[in-house]
Amino acid sequence: MVLNLTKNNFDEVKNSKKPVLIDFFASWCGPCRMLSPVIDEIAEENPEYLICKVNVDKEPELARDFKVLSIPTLAVLRDGSLVTKTSGARPKEAILALLDA
Repeated sequence: MVLNLTKNNFDEVKNSKKPVLIDFFASWCGPCRMLSPVIDEIAEENPEYLICKVNVDKEPELARDFKVLSIPTLAVLRDGSLVTKTSGARPKEAILALLDA
C-alpha cells in the first residue's frame, strides 16, 4: 500500500520503524507518471518498507523541506533521518538498491 504523505501525517512516517521511500511527483510530470506503477509495485511486493508519495503541487512545504528541485525525486529515510535522495526516474532494481543501501 502506498501512503499519500502530507504535512499532517509526516510525523508518523518520520517515526516509522521501517525504511521509508518517498516519491515526490506531480500529476503533469511525464517521468513521474512512468515511475508511479513501479513505486506501486514495490509497495505491493515489499511490506518491509513504508512507501509514500508526495504531490509537490499539493504539498509544497514538504517539497521545500526536502529541497526537491526536480521531479521525480526519491528520498529514503531511516530512523527519521534522510539517508539518500535522487532525482529522475529509476528502474525498480535501482530503487530497491536505494532502500537496501
